[in-house]
Amino acid sequence: MLFDGVCNLCNASVRFLIQRDPGRRFRFASIQSPPGRQLYEAHGQSAERLETIMLVVDGRAYVHSDAALRIARELGGLWVCLWPLRFIPRALRDPVYRWVARNRYRWFGRTETCMVPTPDLKSRFLA
Repeated sequence: MLFDGVCNLCNASVRFLIQRDPGRRFRFASIQSPPGRQLYEAHGQSAERLETIMLVVDGRAYVHSDAALRIARELGGLWVCLWPLRFIPRALRDPVYRWVARNRYRWFGRTETCMVPTPDLKSRFLA
């Protein structure tokens, strides 16, 4: 999962996922890191305009609401209940996602530096 490393909402989401992913299926990279930026741009997104998280599964990139719904599905448990929302047309889902994304700094704030993982979590992040 690629995320905006200076966004408080994004960092909280990464911590949330780490706590609920004991199988360690998810790996993370901030888009500001060299490997994150390279992967983000390789899948057609501009690292100069951070407007979406990205989930890459088997070489395929999911962005906006598709990424969020796939993450919920992978978490399992009750989060799987969100998966049927994928049947709502993207033209309706993505504007809601983009509205939150546009306002994330105003609503949740931002930090000047990217999250630094603990030594235990370092293996979960792309170097």
